[in-house]
Order: sequence, then C-alpha cells, then structure tokens
Amino acid sequence: MHAGSAIGFEGGLVEFWNYLIQNGEIWGYLGAVVTIGTYSMRTMIPLRVVGICANILFIIYGLVAEVYPQFALHVILLPLNIGRLYQMVRLVAQVKEASGGSLSMDWIRGFTHRRVCRAGETIFLKGDTADAMFYPVSGRYRLEEIDVPIGPGEVVGEIGLVTPDNKRTQTFRCEEDGELLVIGYNQVKQLYFQNPKFGFFFLKLITQRLLANHRNMQERLEQALAAAR
Repeated sequence: MHAGSAIGFEGGLVEFWNYLIQNGEIWGYLGAVVTIGTYSMRTMIPLRVVGICANILFIIYGLVAEVYPQFALHVILLPLNIGRLYQMVRLVAQVKEASGGSLSMDWIRGFTHRRVCRAGETIFLKGDTADAMFYPVSGRYRLEEIDVPIGPGEVVGEIGLVTPDNKRTQTFRCEEDGELLVIGYNQVKQLYFQNPKFGFFFLKLITQRLLANHRNMQERLEQALAAAR
C-alpha cells in the first residue's frame, strides 16, 4: 500500500512536470509575476535576488515555448544580476567593517574609473564645482591651502558632496606622477541608496577629514604664535 502510494505520488509529479513542459506559457506568467514583485523591493539585494529568479523563469519559458529572443535576453541578464548581487553582498560586508573602524577604500575599486596624473597637474581648484572624489593608488599629492600631503590609500574630495553649494574647499595638485581612482558623486549617491549602511562609512570618512584639517590648522596656528613670540 505504501509502495503504491509512493508510485502514485511520483507519477503525479511526472504528470505535473510534463504539463508544465507542454504548457510553456506558465513559465512566462510566473516570470511576469516575479518581475512585478521586484517593484515592491525597497533595497537592492532583495531586488537582485528576485530579479535572478525572474531571469531563470524566463530562460525556462524561452526554451520550452521556443521564444528565443526572450531566452537570449535573460541569458545575458542573469550573469549581470548575479554579478551585481555579489558586489552588493561584498559592499555590505565591507561597510560593516568600515563602520567598525576601518576606513579603507579598497572595496570601492569596482565602482571607480582610473585617471593618470602628472607632476604639477591641478586635479581641482578651490571654488571649483565638486562632482567626484579621489583615491590615490600611486604618486604624491597635496592640498595646498592647508599644506597637507596626500598619498596612496587616502581619500580626497568627499567634503564637496555635503557642502551647500557643492564647491571645492581646497586646491588639490599632483606633485609626483601617479594614478587616481575616481568615483563620481552620482555613483556615491547610488551606493548610498543601494545600501544605506554606506552612509555610516561616508559620515566617518568626512568626520575623519574634518578632524584632521582642524588638527592641522591648530598646529599651524601654534607654530605662527610661537614664531611671533
């Protein structure tokens, strides 16, 4: 009796599977329903997960129903969604680390483009409209007004994002040939909206810069007072 029930259950599954294969449109409807579900997602990681599910359903639909343009489209979109999901998961882990004290920018390399700089080149002037921040990977640089040297691994240009008029507060020049990673403010904003925890990192980054500038100004003021005495 038990064996017969198992055979009957397996037979039912086979029949159900054959039904799904023969009626390929069901996969398309399921894909459409899942795609509609992405519009209820408020953060990027769940959206990517649901998007991947929709890609898989549409790939099956394209094969079964022989709708090959649909199949090709989602074969292309699937690895893109998987890649973005991987980036977002890494971003979450790195931002957690950053909010715990590490201010390394290594994790953000995938969102930047490279710029080669020559000695004597001005990257931006005080008062310029700010639209990007910079991460030196080689070379030597300087913030002129406060006479602060900048080397590989430091971040420059983040304060312009939060100033009321988005203006540069310093002049940034290259003193030795090198390479910068550049990330536009629009990309920074996208990272924030994709993962609000990025805001904690950015807040700490700006606070660190302001405190460093404050210490530098204090030291210069003390040196000037000492020289006057």
